[in-house]
This record gives sequence, structure tokens and C-alpha cells, in this order.
Amino acid sequence: MKWIVTTLVILLAGLQLRLWVGEGSLADIARLKSEIEQQERFNARDRERNRMLQVEISHLKNGLAGVEELAREDMGMVKQGETFYLVVDRNNRK
Repeated sequence: MKWIVTTLVILLAGLQLRLWVGEGSLADIARLKSEIEQQERFNARDRERNRMLQVEISHLKNGLAGVEELAREDMGMVKQGETFYLVVDRNNRK
């Protein structure tokens, strides 16, 4: 009878150890949930970025106005016959 109780206590201790420590434990599950939430935030941010890029691609494909705007803003281009003026704010120099 004594060995049955000892065996049951050892078995219970082993099961409790598995519950609190190791793969599939409560701590492991909490860590995985945290990682999932973080990944969902990253995915939402990337979905919004992709949506903005799709809009920009659509504007560039559908007309010259988008291409012209991109050339003026990113490359500093001006049309033929235009004069470029650079205004420097003396108070806001870096």
C-alpha cells in the first residue's frame, strides 16, 4: 500500500512539473500569446503600409500627375521654363 501512495505522489509531482515548467506549460502558453499579439500588431502595420503603396502604385499607373509629383518631390525636378527658388530660413538652420 505504501508503494502505491509513493507512486501516486511521484506521478502527481511529475504532472505538476509538466504543468508549470516546460513545453506546453502555463508560462509557455502566456509567452506564445504575447508573441501572437505582437505579430498581429506588426501585421496590421504592414497591411496599412501595403495599402498606402497600392494607392501610390495606382496613382502612378493611371496618370502623369502622380509621376510628375513623384519626380518633383523625390528628385527635385522642374519643368522646362520654370525657375527653381530655394528659400532658406536663417532662423531654422541646422
